Amino acid sequence: CQCNSTLKKFNDFFKLLHNLKIIELVITEPMIELIFEKIDNHLELQCKSSYDKSYIKDIYKWIEKLIISWPDEILFKSLEKNESSIRFLSNYAKKFKYYAANIYGKMRIDQLFDIIIEYPDSLPVLMDLIECLKLVPELKMILVYSLKQALKLRLLHPGVNTGDILTAYISTMRALRILDQSGVLLEMVGEPVKQYLKGRDDTVRCIVTSLTEDSNNDLSEELNKGYLLADSDSEDELSCLFNWETWNPDPVEAEPLRPSQASRSFDIISMLVNIYGSKELFIEEYRSLLADRILTQLSYDTVKEIKHLELLKLRFGESQLHQCEIMLKDVSDSRRISNIIQSRKQSVDASDVIPINGMILSAQFWPPRLKDEKVKLPDCLINSMQHYKKSFELLKGNRTLIWKPHLGLVNMEIELKGKILTFNVSPIHAAIIWHFQSKPVYTVDELSSIMQMPTQALQRKIAFWQSQGLLKEDGVDTFRVVDELKSTSQDTMIVDEDTVESVLVSSKDQKEEELQIIWSYIVGMLTNLESLSLERIHAMLKMFAMQGPGSQCSLSDLKAILELKLKELKLVYSNGVYRLPPS
Repeated sequence: CQCNSTLKKFNDFFKLLHNLKIIELVITEPMIELIFEKIDNHLELQCKSSYDKSYIKDIYKWIEKLIISWPDEILFKSLEKNESSIRFLSNYAKKFKYYAANIYGKMRIDQLFDIIIEYPDSLPVLMDLIECLKLVPELKMILVYSLKQALKLRLLHPGVNTGDILTAYISTMRALRILDQSGVLLEMVGEPVKQYLKGRDDTVRCIVTSLTEDSNNDLSEELNKGYLLADSDSEDELSCLFNWETWNPDPVEAEPLRPSQASRSFDIISMLVNIYGSKELFIEEYRSLLADRILTQLSYDTVKEIKHLELLKLRFGESQLHQCEIMLKDVSDSRRISNIIQSRKQSVDASDVIPINGMILSAQFWPPRLKDEKVKLPDCLINSMQHYKKSFELLKGNRTLIWKPHLGLVNMEIELKGKILTFNVSPIHAAIIWHFQSKPVYTVDELSSIMQMPTQALQRKIAFWQSQGLLKEDGVDTFRVVDELKSTSQDTMIVDEDTVESVLVSSKDQKEEELQIIWSYIVGMLTNLESLSLERIHAMLKMFAMQGPGSQCSLSDLKAILELKLKELKLVYSNGVYRLPPS
């Protein structure tokens, strides 16, 4: 082996260079390139895939033990350890650590989207990235650009549902909060996500649903913390006054026109609410969601809903949720009233009356979006409803009931060839199968005439009984009740309706209805006043047509409505004012 002789020649050569005082000039560049290459290979091999372990300290130790000791062994073994050689190694030790932090930081920035998705398991890697950002501040802008591109490419597109986008955005908030306490990075990265979520129709509903779900998701955990949402900057200003000794200015990357870090909220729910700039929209959506849950579940048990409401009151304030409180009170009052009516009925001979429990709503406090389907129920049900109504009027004096016959839940037993089936279905489903008692075959038109409802809606309801095997098609738009069920080992079966439809009108239909109302107001104003500017129309609408929550229309929304009517030739625009076209 020629190793020893080769090493001796190297040492002699380095001695000569040292004596000539040119050793640093000759070996610096090739040595640095070689060590940089070793760092690249080491990071690629050891640190690329795993996110649940911290690597930065091990990297620094590896640089000190191996890379710095290697040139020390090779270059200075036969040289006197003078101040020059020690200074040489010390200077380049910092350079190698800086290079390692830069390369490792860029590697983690490229993986940052996956690291965020894996949070909190990826916390050790985020702590490494903090060290890299401290040593190499230039990485911050690379991080912002790279993460924004990753979010746009992998998250902000129609193929990802809104719930997954919200989950990823919440993880992004938490991860970037760790990387940057000032909130500047989150502000810069999060803006495209906020704008994209704002453009999705179901964002508010997804947020409110997640807040009030029983599962332990991110938002329900945040709600359980019970912080109050701040409405102004006054609390932040007070905080600055009391904590002036620990105040720090914003980083240089912060936009000067943006709020300072003192007024940036790190509360996740606050940040989601601030996507829309107003909490009224969320409160109105919660009100609709609460109404939908109460009227689809049709249970007097409201323990969970009361818990959610109390937590929301801590966040949004009691006055904002007063209507929701009354809605839940309606449920408890309904239970009490139904119990009284049932007890009175037992003391009177009313054996022919079908027992009914009512859900009595204070109409002015419930959302106006309740569906209104026309249907005529069987006489026996109508008689029972009238009996309940009279009992209520006797109990409440000057108050009465207006029934919503399409809403509710009917518990019914069907006996067929010795087998008993118990169903929990809507009143319309119950009415359909009820009519087949008197006649085994009906056409859709016949049932539509008897039940006074559209044929298309009726056919959708009939499909449920077909799926249960109780009705079968007997010709075009003709249905027959089956003679006997398919073989089953059970004599008794209990079946719940699989798909419970929402009792509320869809948000799209509601929006169209609201736009139509706004348009009717605009026509009335222009008929009386001939011509109006955009700002004047908006001011008058705010005064007369946009009083209730959820009925707000911004200036930009109004302008879009008016531009649409201009295209439809229903308006004329000239000299900055709108007027109706001549008839």
